[in-house]
Amino acid sequence: MDQSTATRDLSQAGLPPDQIKAVPVRHPGRWLATLIVLVIAAVVINSVATNPRFGWGTVGHYLFSSQILEGLKITIYLTVVSMAIGVVLGVVLAVMRLSPNPLISGASWFYIWFFRGTPVLVQLLFWSFISALYPKINLGIPFGPSFIHADANHLITPFVAAILGLGLNEGAYMAEIVRAGILSVEEGQTEAAQALGMTRLQTMRRIVLPQAMRVIIPPTGNETISMLKTSSLVSVIAYRELLYSAQLIYAVNFKQIPLLLVASIWYLTITTVLSIGQYYLERYFGRGTARELPPTPLQRLRRNLAIRHARVPLPASESSGRGVGVP
Repeated sequence: MDQSTATRDLSQAGLPPDQIKAVPVRHPGRWLATLIVLVIAAVVINSVATNPRFGWGTVGHYLFSSQILEGLKITIYLTVVSMAIGVVLGVVLAVMRLSPNPLISGASWFYIWFFRGTPVLVQLLFWSFISALYPKINLGIPFGPSFIHADANHLITPFVAAILGLGLNEGAYMAEIVRAGILSVEEGQTEAAQALGMTRLQTMRRIVLPQAMRVIIPPTGNETISMLKTSSLVSVIAYRELLYSAQLIYAVNFKQIPLLLVASIWYLTITTVLSIGQYYLERYFGRGTARELPPTPLQRLRRNLAIRHARVPLPASESSGRGVGVP
């Protein structure tokens, strides 16, 4: 029975149009599933809150300690710098990969193949032990004189090794993300730009990349969140980021679980902030692709909490005959 038929039947029963209300369909399965989820959540929360082995007092004591906050600051700094290197390198490699020159395209393909094919942990260790291969680092004219000489042990510090390992690895993944975004733009856009006399670089910068951003932003946000967590791997080269700072503390007081919880809380906090930023960035670059932008979390919450009474509209013929209309 459709809505018009239901309205006609009710109107023929003698009910005033303003008293006709739509009755929502009942979903007992949803209420049952909600009850099960709430029971499981209550059991988990009660277990975590009442188990003294979690050491929540220790968690509260070290959550804002100077060592943890210093490690958190280094973790954020590593994430920002590594992602900046990865994004810039990814754009360059993506453009090279799409080049008609087979040598340039092949060089980009080899870089992506190598850095995506080896674990980032291995790359971090490799950069940490680079002085075993090159004790002295010389920069100058290829196959000619060198102008800059440096000791690898002093030049490649744990921080530099962490940045090189994370940034160069991220560049390979960002290259494929940017390439997918570029390929998502219709070829007609490029042809129109060429017809206007734009160079390949101008077309890429003014036409292609701005339109490709709506495809590039979502996976880039995921890569940023992943980089935040991947930065914990630099603890293997004894660099004092968030996880290594927690490890140094529990190496003294032997309270491993509370300190790991401290690190996890901060990782979850920063990940939440990044996720919110990613959402609004996607919403910004998604303008023009849909008639209406997706609602913000606050708008969605207001909509879910709002109590609405839907009314069944009368057909135009009946409402005109009775002289009464339902909004």
